[in-house]
Amino acid sequence: MRLALHINDYASLGPPARMAPALARVARTAEEAGFARLSLTDHLWQISMLGEQDEPMLEAYTTLGYLAGRTRSIELQTLVTAATYRPPGLLAKIVTTLDVLTGGRAWLGIGAGWNEQEATGLGLPFGTLAERFAHLEETVQICDRMWGTGEEAYAGEHHRLASTLNSPRPLRRPRPGILIGGGGERTTLRLAARYADAFNVHGGADAGQKADRLLEHCAEIGRDPDEIERTAVLPNPAEAPADPGRLLEELRRLHELGFTTVFTVVPGVGAIAPLEAFAAKVIPEISTW
Repeated sequence: MRLALHINDYASLGPPARMAPALARVARTAEEAGFARLSLTDHLWQISMLGEQDEPMLEAYTTLGYLAGRTRSIELQTLVTAATYRPPGLLAKIVTTLDVLTGGRAWLGIGAGWNEQEATGLGLPFGTLAERFAHLEETVQICDRMWGTGEEAYAGEHHRLASTLNSPRPLRRPRPGILIGGGGERTTLRLAARYADAFNVHGGADAGQKADRLLEHCAEIGRDPDEIERTAVLPNPAEAPADPGRLLEELRRLHELGFTTVFTVVPGVGAIAPLEAFAAKVIPEISTW
């Protein structure tokens, strides 16, 4: 099993003038400690379940670009981008650029999106749930096409591209990984079964049920479910207690359900010590599973 570090709160990095070096230290420490991936929340305001909306929030892809030059091996992605926030052709180019500049370490983490208050507040496209899922499917189709070798046009219900020219191509082969996130059993997991290299769900009590639904969707279209990595977000922030037994039990439960990568938040990550302590107590144990 592999661990991924997820950052969804920038307050522990200090004031704006200190954020860049603090974030670089976090990323390098995570890489050296054995975290397989580093993901960033793709929000523009802080979300209500984590804090006040006016708390610090950095734009995700600019931040990933910065971290591309501060790391060497850790994979980088969002968890996850709302499909309506960026035009699909531009998003494909952004992830391509990240992949090229990291030597092939980029993932596209994407979902339908849910934060209407944030979107309408900043004038971003949003739409109904059905429209957002349609945008998600077309965005994944466009990214897949732009990461191929052709330049043919794309015509969908919501997006039309006269050309899918994309130069340079990504370095990752056959293309950057596509992770579709969200727990919707009828639509999100159906799209994951059809298009994704990985799916991501909340790692709570129903995580196994979500995995079973994915298997059903794969069976319906004749896809091998082993082609799709199972990833989950830990139900609670990953504290690093003196005895990490409870946390290891949670990770063991997810491992036994077939999940191979788990994303975790480490509170106070900007202080570095909590991250180092967590890595030392957990990563050596689960890496043998």
